[in-house]
Parts: sequence; C-alpha cells; structure tokens
Amino acid sequence: MKAHNVIKRPVITEKSVLEMDNKKYTFEVDKKANKTQIKYAIEEIFDVEVEKVNTQITKRKPKRMGMHSGYTRNYKKAIVKLTDASNDIQIFSEEDEE
Repeated sequence: MKAHNVIKRPVITEKSVLEMDNKKYTFEVDKKANKTQIKYAIEEIFDVEVEKVNTQITKRKPKRMGMHSGYTRNYKKAIVKLTDASNDIQIFSEEDEE
C-alpha cells in the first residue's frame, strides 16, 4: 500500500487539538492498514519520527435530521505519537497568514 493511500485525512476535534501539545496527532486511515504501515506512511509523508501508533475503529451511530434518519459511517483512526526529537507536523501548526 502506498503512503498516500494509507493516510486519508487528519481528524480535527476538540480532543485531538488538545492532544497536539503532547505531540499526538489523529488521522483517518485505511481500514486494512496495520500499525507498521501507518507508521511508515506518516514518516514518509511528513518527514518526522513516530514513537507509537494507536488505532481504533469508530462504530457508526444513528443520526436524525427532522424526519430523515440514517447512520454516520464507521472508519478507522490512528493516534500517532511523535518522538521528542522530531518536529511538529506542518498541517496542524498555527501559522499566521498574511
């Protein structure tokens, strides 16, 4: 599996933003990817060193909008902890745009 096929998108929630202070970043990943593939993909794409990878599959939840009901989709997410020596991931850093 190629690196850009393993990592789908970053997950930006209130909890994931708070964890960025501890060098933990959350990504939505391919359901078939294992922890080793996720680690190599993050290291290749963002040029950082990964210390640890935790994964979890979020189950679908029922949602309703008026009389229409349905479900959210289920997906696999990875919480990646970087080593202390590596830099932050650039897409999450707060930069002033001028």
